[in-house]
Amino acid sequence: MEIRPIFSALLRSKTGPILVALQVGLSLGILANALHIVEERRAVAARPSGLLDEASTFYFTVRNLNTDGPEQMLATIKRETDILRAVPGVVSVAQVSQMPLSRSGSNNSVAVDQRQERETAVASQYVSGDSLVKTFGLKLVEGRDFAPGEIVDVNENEQRELPKQVLVTKALADKMWPGASAIGKPVWFGTGPSALSSQVLGVVERLQSAHGEVGERGEFATIVPARLYGTPGNLYALRTEAGQRDRVMKEAEEALRKSSATPLILQAKTVEEDRKNRYRQDVALSWMLIAVSVLLLLVTCSGIVGMASLWVTQRRKQIGVRRALGARKLDILRYFIMENFMITSAGVFGGVLVGLSLNHLLVTKLEMTRLPAHYLIGGAVVFWALGILAAYGPAWRAASISPATATRSA
Repeated sequence: MEIRPIFSALLRSKTGPILVALQVGLSLGILANALHIVEERRAVAARPSGLLDEASTFYFTVRNLNTDGPEQMLATIKRETDILRAVPGVVSVAQVSQMPLSRSGSNNSVAVDQRQERETAVASQYVSGDSLVKTFGLKLVEGRDFAPGEIVDVNENEQRELPKQVLVTKALADKMWPGASAIGKPVWFGTGPSALSSQVLGVVERLQSAHGEVGERGEFATIVPARLYGTPGNLYALRTEAGQRDRVMKEAEEALRKSSATPLILQAKTVEEDRKNRYRQDVALSWMLIAVSVLLLLVTCSGIVGMASLWVTQRRKQIGVRRALGARKLDILRYFIMENFMITSAGVFGGVLVGLSLNHLLVTKLEMTRLPAHYLIGGAVVFWALGILAAYGPAWRAASISPATATRSA
């Protein structure tokens, strides 16, 4: 089949083909970027937190309604920790300053050298009076965990000094000392004369930040071995035996309330709840973009079908004449499919440019990653197939027109 007659016919009636090509181009550009965003968001939402078993981990936020002094607060923390450890089904307990993905916690700037003008990274800071490696089930990839004697008691109202050892995540270690061992290296919290330093004792494979930031920062965390006291409110993380979490939550709450001479303000939350809440907007955005993508495909398909049907109606007599001159049904079918393929191809090439331009805007303004080529290639194949399928029905009807019927005057 010659392409030139088809091209000449399209040039004689430009408006319809141009509109369809524009629709295909815009749809491809938007669809490729939308699916790329969906994949990125789902990958972020599925990131491991570093905890051994999120389904078996929960935490209590406890506040005692009393006027105890700092020393009594420290004694209460130790007593409540022992009470929680004694609950059947509890594997490990740790008093901790914050939880992964809870969207509530503190960060600290860290540097390789005190004399740096700017910090090396910003890391989520976990402060715990117990072993988070044991309670969270963290995997040590280098060095060791804190010994009980290395965990110090710190009055937040009086002391500013940090313990001399610290654990860091592998992502943070690779950021600060790429290609080198982090063990024994000094970590400066802040820069300048007021910066404080600790020495890296161990490296854990992963521990997500409290806010679960997108990108590498969400994997930057430090663990400081200190039991903080002196301010109201404590947070206890618990890991239970598999399948025992809900029962342990109830019994642990009852045990804490019975042990206190004054009323407690107590709230329990699971890590699964925090993960769901942290990524609720990401999941909603993903489904919204999927719905938009499906609608775009339907609208584009409807546009191609509608335009192809219009062309068949407008060329009814022309088709009849061609059939009368010996054109086969296959020839008519091929003609209309090829015509739509050419229009779709023009839209596809334009869509690639639209997709790349839109992605460049997203990368520069929203710090997204570059659009992989397979999204554009896959999108092109989808729209080519969509164009052929959408045009097939009208093309088949055109090929089935009887020459006598098509050439009959109105």
